Amino acid sequence: MDEARAREVLAAAGVLPGPAREARLLALGENAVFAAGDLVVKVGRDAELLDRARRELAVAVWLEEAGVPAVRAADPTALVVDGHPVTVWRRLPDPVRPAEPRDVAVLLRLVHELPSPSFGLPPRELLGGVERWLRLAGDVIDPADAAYLRERRDGFASAAAALTPHLTPGPIHGDALPRNVHVGPEGPVLVDLETFSADLREHDLVVLALSRDRYGLPAEAYDAFTATYGWDVREWDGCAVLRGARETASCAWVAQHAPSNPKALAEFERRVASLREGDPTVRWYPF
Repeated sequence: MDEARAREVLAAAGVLPGPAREARLLALGENAVFAAGDLVVKVGRDAELLDRARRELAVAVWLEEAGVPAVRAADPTALVVDGHPVTVWRRLPDPVRPAEPRDVAVLLRLVHELPSPSFGLPPRELLGGVERWLRLAGDVIDPADAAYLRERRDGFASAAAALTPHLTPGPIHGDALPRNVHVGPEGPVLVDLETFSADLREHDLVVLALSRDRYGLPAEAYDAFTATYGWDVREWDGCAVLRGARETASCAWVAQHAPSNPKALAEFERRVASLREGDPTVRWYPF
């Protein structure tokens, strides 16, 4: 779905007060995200994303009822326009500063205190996309590397299923990074609710532990995160398993971009080599 097609769907949806051509494009990926006035509209790539869009709206309504600061739905119902799911959201005020790890911790404490909602949340399928990403990479990547990642996937999937959690399992954000927090005049709010799941709460904490080890998050920023949350997941003996699963998924995710981007191939090869060598200190770069 390109921008032109997304604008066609946006116009047909008729949810904006003005012309669709005047809406500002904020992002273009699985969803095209447009802003106009006090609304934000997400146009999904295809009908397969409808269930996810409906669940994201349900999560938004549930978080609002629970008093958790998060992006709010302007309409709790997803539309289907020419085969594309369309959801309408209240636009957030401009940020007052970039989000920091400690802001993530404040929101995770609130989410992790919630009981399960009345609707179903899926488990956090970290490794579910590995096969598709490797298939998209094709023969651009070394077949031995693909086989290695499949073996890692299977091993970590089995190991994760056998973990004994430290925290009580329940609702999680699923992708708890500063990029998914917006700090407005009234403080931090959660955005991007598509990955909400019901699983080990430790999933939400391993994300930033891995950011510290692999992506250059300063130690002091990570320490502020753990101090605010009240616990460091690295103290848990299952941390290495969830970290390994996330590393495997992150490595395979980059592979899908390798056929069209030499930088992605180089980053993929760096990541695979560090996993093969068992070196947890090799720097990975966001892609």
